[in-house]
Amino acid sequence: MISKVLNVFKSIKRKYYTFRVKRVSASCGNDLTVNAYSYITPKTSLGNNVNFNGMKIQGTANVIIGDNFHSGIECMIITDSHNYEGEAIPYDSTVISKDVVIEDNVWLGNRVIVLPGVTIGEGAIIQAGSVVVNDIPKYAIAGGHPAKVFSSRDKDHYEKLKKEGKFH
Repeated sequence: MISKVLNVFKSIKRKYYTFRVKRVSASCGNDLTVNAYSYITPKTSLGNNVNFNGMKIQGTANVIIGDNFHSGIECMIITDSHNYEGEAIPYDSTVISKDVVIEDNVWLGNRVIVLPGVTIGEGAIIQAGSVVVNDIPKYAIAGGHPAKVFSSRDKDHYEKLKKEGKFH
């Protein structure tokens, strides 16, 4: 009985979180699922089959997330940074904003942070706990702080699954 009540409660929370993200987004494709509290900005565009497990998107620049995106828990995407080369120390009042683009079929592990101006290529996987400071190419598997490419997907296998429409 208690597990049924908990499942109903989880379902209600999921629907509420999903509703909130849809309402705020600039655009949203089909099949958005938000499993945990998530915050996005009105300049966030979401593709189809996007799955958040506790995403926080902050800043004033655009964030574009493609189809079949999955995030682990407590991920962040940041589009603004302070100007440390400005008129004051440690930084001045200037805000530097840069768009973030995450292409189709990208998976971010738990607690990944993506910094301003980054593009993560199609099919990339970012290891849990990584900080992405530079662009990540298609099919890459990257991790660390800063995130560096250490492997890549089998491109033929990836393309076969993509052609067959096998998306999670």
